[in-house]
Amino acid sequence: MSQQGPQRFATRCIHAGQAPDPTTGAIMTPVYLTSTFVQASPGVVKDGYDYARSRNPTRTALESNLASLEGGKHGFAFASGLASMDCVLHLLTSGDHVVLCDDVYGGSFRQLDKVFRHHGVTCTRVDMTDLAATERAFMPRTRLVWIETPTNPMLKVVDVAAVAGLARARGASAGWTWGGAAGRTAEPGKTGGTRSPIVVVDNTFASPRLQNPLALGADVTMHSCTKYIGGHSDLVGGALVCNDEELADRLRFLQNAVGAVMSPMDCFLLLRSTKTLHVRMERHSANAMEIARWLTTHPKVERVVYPGLESHPQHALAKRQMSAFGGMITATLRGGLPEARRFLERVHLFALAESLGGVESLIEHPAIMTHASVPAANRAALGISDGLVRLSVGIEDVADLIGDLERALG
Repeated sequence: MSQQGPQRFATRCIHAGQAPDPTTGAIMTPVYLTSTFVQASPGVVKDGYDYARSRNPTRTALESNLASLEGGKHGFAFASGLASMDCVLHLLTSGDHVVLCDDVYGGSFRQLDKVFRHHGVTCTRVDMTDLAATERAFMPRTRLVWIETPTNPMLKVVDVAAVAGLARARGASAGWTWGGAAGRTAEPGKTGGTRSPIVVVDNTFASPRLQNPLALGADVTMHSCTKYIGGHSDLVGGALVCNDEELADRLRFLQNAVGAVMSPMDCFLLLRSTKTLHVRMERHSANAMEIARWLTTHPKVERVVYPGLESHPQHALAKRQMSAFGGMITATLRGGLPEARRFLERVHLFALAESLGGVESLIEHPAIMTHASVPAANRAALGISDGLVRLSVGIEDVADLIGDLERALG
């Protein structure tokens, strides 16, 4: 099947990027566990395969599949979500500036604040639901805009089209040879070109089933495939998807040069997972909507944040930008940390664990677990209190999940 075609999303989940094995007719893409490929003559390689870090047939199938699901032309698979973020940030050079969504996964903030900051890349955190504040955050050396929507863990919904419009309005930044100096981070012999800041959307919480940032004006979509795309809590991976040919050339060079690629076995597992992405996301969303509404009625719950609730500040935007509202819920319990700890120790079906997006339900405490790397003052400003818990609603029977929460709260 071709990368782009008339097929609808559910069909592309199962078929995009994949064809029966030409040797045996196997309907599933084989796992090519090889480090190198035989050449017919020095430099004469078959279908571009010479070394598995650079290219692997199982990874090629996955990258084509993910690109199709995001409505893009070019897909890139990495060893983790943070490895995919690292690839994008390597487009920058010392002195460049990033406009960063204020509420992001703690690991994303850590990579910018604790790694790339030491290489001269600066960032400004801003509430991107405030477009005026977002516009003020741009600087002359702003080269990249990093959006997360819905955000982690406060589930803010950012208007991707509007923020991308702010970046485009900046125009091309004169003198920015994006990708860095030739021979260092850019492909030797290519100097790149001037352009407006690159807009990247972390689409992990929504998945391609619920939201397509490229269609909204983003340049790159990023995923932690560990989460909803993987969906079974059995692998770690990341991905980037884009349409721009020159940008794709840069990302492809960096993917190979840095080498943090996804293993063939994990690529195979992800190809298995994308085949059910559409049905899983529908069930995640339906269960989460019912649980969010139930939590709003419980006397021990002070506040529930879910984009599908009319009480969500960006509910109207979420309805316009997303096809459904996902499986993530944030709730603040009355009684602070003691009550939150008691509740988290009493759940049974909801497993107390980091990560999210699996078929099984998970629950965690952001201030202690996933967002501990975010400074306490920043957590407080975002509303990440000691009574806050984050639920990743799975695809179990929703009545059993509500019963588990009711017993734990009781």
